Order: sequence, then structure tokens, then C-alpha cells
Amino acid sequence: MSDKLRAYFYLHFCVFIWGFTAILGKLITLKAVPLVWWRVLIASSVLAVFIPRAQWKLLTRSAFLQMTGIGVLVALHWLCFYGAIKLSNASVAVATMATTSFFAALTEPLILKQRIKWYELGIGLVILPGMALVVGNIDWGMRTGFAVGAVGALLAALFSSLNKKMIENNPQPPLVMSAVELGAATVACTLILPGLLWTAPETAIWPGEGDWYWLLLLSIACTVLPYYLSLKAMKHITAFAANLTINLEPVYGIVLAALFFREDKELNSNFYIGMAVILLAVFSHPFLKQRFDREAL
Repeated sequence: MSDKLRAYFYLHFCVFIWGFTAILGKLITLKAVPLVWWRVLIASSVLAVFIPRAQWKLLTRSAFLQMTGIGVLVALHWLCFYGAIKLSNASVAVATMATTSFFAALTEPLILKQRIKWYELGIGLVILPGMALVVGNIDWGMRTGFAVGAVGALLAALFSSLNKKMIENNPQPPLVMSAVELGAATVACTLILPGLLWTAPETAIWPGEGDWYWLLLLSIACTVLPYYLSLKAMKHITAFAANLTINLEPVYGIVLAALFFREDKELNSNFYIGMAVILLAVFSHPFLKQRFDREAL
């Protein structure tokens, strides 16, 4: 198996696992900020314990500062994602993530100082009518959640592109990258918590008795493992290709939401037509890349 094929395998596995995160976010009773805080706190703590000391010694000050900034973006992304779930539902929140490809087609060339590939931008634009069908068939009460989720998608495109740049220019062990970025996300959420408690003092910080199992599953199985594997995959594929593959997350998430919460009753046929458009864009990318990148040589 080639490195690139293995990278895509890792990434598809990660996307399947991430499909469960919206379900777990719905099951956990905590609000978005304490939920994300617990998620990154548990995940970063697990990583810090198991990383060999020799790998920590490879960490430079410059790399640490770069990863810290990326970790803050990761925290803000997850806050938007879980905020979208709480403001709308799991299906709408995961559907917003499909806009990540459009943002990545712009952010990756800017950050990596490359030319914009017109076919990638075209794929990102093709996804937008699919998103219009998705969002056009949800009630107004859910559109705030959609908007918050779209901001989260922009942040996802940014931190993916920055991770790709770092992997190319200042490579670090994936486990160390995961630990530092998730640790920085923990600090960011810790700084946000007092503001939340000041504006909403009734907010619960300590998980309920039934939340612990879901939190551990979310933090370890759905965060530590896929975060590490996605960074390994980024060594061999572009940030755009990674984000495009992640567009499959809405498919897994919506199917799971339908099974667990019967949210399919809130969605009509246009919603699924929109998802079909998104899927078409996702699966067209490898063929277009192979054709047009060859012509550019």
C-alpha cells in the first residue's frame, strides 16, 4: 500500500469516527464551552502521559508557539461546532462542515503561497448549491446554528492549512503536535469559561452522571486517535483533499442522527438532494486532480 493510499485510508477512518461526534455532543447534557473544555482536557492529558520523553525533546520553541496558535483555532472550531448542535440539531451542524472545502480552496494556497487551483475552487463552489438546498429547508430557528457552524468550517480550513504548512516546513512528531495543540485548546477554553459563567451563572460545568461515559468516548476514541491519524495523513495529502474527504462526515453524522434521534423526520427530500450534490463533489476531486495536475506538468 502506497503512503498516499494509506493516508486516505487513515483519513476515511477518522471521518467515520468523527461522524459520531455530533451524536455524542447531542447526548452530553453540558453546553458547548464546558463540553469542549472537558473533551480537550481529557484528550490532551491522555496524550501527555503516553508520549515518550524522547519525542518531547525534539520540540522547539518556534514549533511550540506555532502549534499553540493552531490549538486555539481548534478550540474555537469545536466551540462553533457544538454551539451549532445546541442551536439547531446534529444533522444541520454536520452539514455546515461541507463548506470547509470551499474555504480550504482559498486558505491553503494563501497560507502555503501556492497558486489557487481553479478546479478545487470549482469543486468548493459546486458544494454551495448543495448547501443552499440543505439550509433552505430548515426552519429559521435553526439558521443561527447553521451560521455558527459555517464559521466553524472556516476555522477548520484555517487550522488544517496551517498544520499542513507546519508539517512541510517544521515537522514534529504527530503525537507531540496532537498533545500541544489540544493542550492549547484546553487553555483557550479555560480562559473562556469565566466569561460564560459571568453571563450565564446557571451553566453546569461538572458533567452529569450519565455524561462521563460519553465524554470519555468522545475524548479518547473520537479525538485522540483520529487527531493523531489525521496529522499522519497530512504528510502525504493536501489540506484541501483532507477537508474534502471530511465532507463525508455529514453523511455519517446525518445517518447516525436519523438512527439515534429520528431527525430525518425534520428534513425533507431537498435536504438529501443537497447532500447528494456534496457527495458528487467529494468523489469527483481525485479524478479532476489526476487529470489537471498531469496537464500542468
